[in-house]
Amino acid sequence: MRLPGESDPSSLLARFPDEAKMPLRRVGLDPVPELAAVRERAPVSRLKLPLGLRGWLVTGYEESRQVLAADPHTFSNDFSNMVGKIGIGADQDPGGLGFADPPAHTRLRHMLTPHFTTRALARQVPRVREIVDDALADVAATAARDGVVDLQQHFALPIPSRVIMELLGVEDDDQAEFQRLSTARFDFNEGAATLDYIQEAIALLRDVVARQRNNPGPGLIGAVLTEYGDSIDDVELAGLADGVLTGGLETTVSMLALGSVVLLRDPALAARVRDDDAAVEPFVEEALRLLSVVQAGFPRFARRDVTLGGKEIFAGDVVICSLSGANRDGRIGADMDAVSLDREPVSHLAFGHGLHRCVGAELARLELRLAFPALLRRFPGLHLATDAEDLPYRDLSMVYGLEALPVRL
Repeated sequence: MRLPGESDPSSLLARFPDEAKMPLRRVGLDPVPELAAVRERAPVSRLKLPLGLRGWLVTGYEESRQVLAADPHTFSNDFSNMVGKIGIGADQDPGGLGFADPPAHTRLRHMLTPHFTTRALARQVPRVREIVDDALADVAATAARDGVVDLQQHFALPIPSRVIMELLGVEDDDQAEFQRLSTARFDFNEGAATLDYIQEAIALLRDVVARQRNNPGPGLIGAVLTEYGDSIDDVELAGLADGVLTGGLETTVSMLALGSVVLLRDPALAARVRDDDAAVEPFVEEALRLLSVVQAGFPRFARRDVTLGGKEIFAGDVVICSLSGANRDGRIGADMDAVSLDREPVSHLAFGHGLHRCVGAELARLELRLAFPALLRRFPGLHLATDAEDLPYRDLSMVYGLEALPVRL
C-alpha cells in the first residue's frame, strides 16, 4: 500500500502540503482561523494535493450541500476513483456505503435502513439508558477511588461502544480490539498506516461474519445474514458492518467528550441542559453543528465538468467538503462560532447530506440526548481537573476528538 521505496508510513502524509492538512487541524474546539479566512475569500478554492492530483476545498455551506446532494454522475464516491492514486491499490477497498455509488450503494443501504427506523430506535431507548447509567456508575466509582476521572474513557467511550457493538452483534471478547482500531484509523499522524488499521478491522469483521453465517447472532450482522443469506458475501457484509461500526463509534465518542467540554466551560448552558428538558434537543443540534467532529466528507471525484461556487471543476478533480467550515458559515446565521439554544434550527451538515447522509444519525442523536442531561444531573458539581487550554486534543484527524478528559465530581 506504500509508494515504491517508502518504509515510513508517515512519509505518505509528508507529501501533502500544510495547506491540504489545514481542514483537519483545530485550535481547541475551533477550526484553525485559516479555514474561515479561506471561506471568506472563496467558498470553493483550489487545494494543493500531491502526485499531480487537482483538488478543491469546499468551505461554504450552500456549496457543500450542492456537492453532497449531487448525483453520482456529477460527483462520485466510488473507491475505484482512488485506485492508483497516492499509493492506493484496489485490494484496499474498505467496502460499505461511504465509497460506493448506486446501484451498489442503494442495495447495501436498503439492508441497513430497517435497523435505524424510528420504531427500531424506540426499542433501543431502555437499553441505551441502562448503558448510560452503567457508565455513570463507573465514573462515580472511579472518582471515589482516584479523585480524578478520565471522562473520555469512563463516559464518552463505553456508551457508544456498547451500543454499537450490541447493535451489530459483536461479542464482548472482540470489543476492545475494535475500539483500538476505530480510534487509530482516524489518526492521520499515522500516515499510510491508517489504511492498515482499516484492513485489520475489516479482517476481524470477516471473522465475525464467517462465524455467524451458519449460526446468526442477535444483532444486525445476524439479521442481515438471516434475511439475505448468500445474496451478500462475507466481504460485502464485513464492509457494511465496518461502516456502521466506525460511523457509530468514534464519532459519538468524540461528540460526548467534546460536548462535555462545551458544557463544562459554560455553567449557565450546563444548567439549562440539566434543568430544562426542552433545552436538550437544541443543545445537541447546536453541539453537532459547532463541533462537526467528522471534519470533512468522503472525497468526491468529479465525473464531468461542472461549475461550483463560480469555479470550473473539471472531470477527474477531487472535491473535499469541509463540514466544520460549512457548519460555521456566517451566511446561514449570526454568531455561528458559538452555541445558541435560541437560534432558529439550522439544517447542519454534521451527518453529511443527500445520498450519503449518515444512516445512523438518529441513533447518535438518541445517545447524546440521553447521555448529556444524565451526566449533568448525576454530577451537578462536575468540573474540569485541568485548564481547558491544556486538554490533549488530537493533532491531525479526520474525526476530531480528545486523548483524555480529566474531571472531578
